[in-house]
Amino acid sequence: MSLNLDGKKEVVAEVAAQVAKSQTLVLSEFRGSKVVDLTKLRADARAKGVYIRVVKNTLARRAVQGTPFEVIADKMVGPMIYSFSEDAVAAAKVVNDFAKGNEKFAIIAGVFGGRALDEAGVKALANIPSKEVLLSQLLALMQNPMSSLARVVLALSVQRGGGDVAAEPAAEVAAEVPAAA
Repeated sequence: MSLNLDGKKEVVAEVAAQVAKSQTLVLSEFRGSKVVDLTKLRADARAKGVYIRVVKNTLARRAVQGTPFEVIADKMVGPMIYSFSEDAVAAAKVVNDFAKGNEKFAIIAGVFGGRALDEAGVKALANIPSKEVLLSQLLALMQNPMSSLARVVLALSVQRGGGDVAAEPAAEVAAEVPAAA
């Protein structure tokens, strides 16, 4: 169905609004994909906060004009699905996971941080752990020296015949540890 001028302006405004708040854009070609499969893709994307839209390429180029996503305007040809996300990796993850099970669905390009990504770059971005996983890894890394110190203090206390360490006040255990030179 063709759009009149007002309809085209609305589409460009809607996509431009999404572009303004997104960190990542992934372009995918869906030629030959089944409607049922694309419906699953849309549902998965919606659940993960990814904005997916099939837009005429000329309208998409206008929407990204003057933004960091403009670097892949030349790749906007053919039947494309545009996936935008505020989360840095969400769009790449959703599209990559869907592409694994659908051979007719192809990742064409992407943009993150103003840099163009090819298919391999989008897949690499998709394989980055989530923010929660990265934070838990950082916390574990930060806790490691403290827990190592606690184990050394416990070992020194037991070695010196401190008895039941759990019953001793923390100040007494800390007093037994020799001062650092």
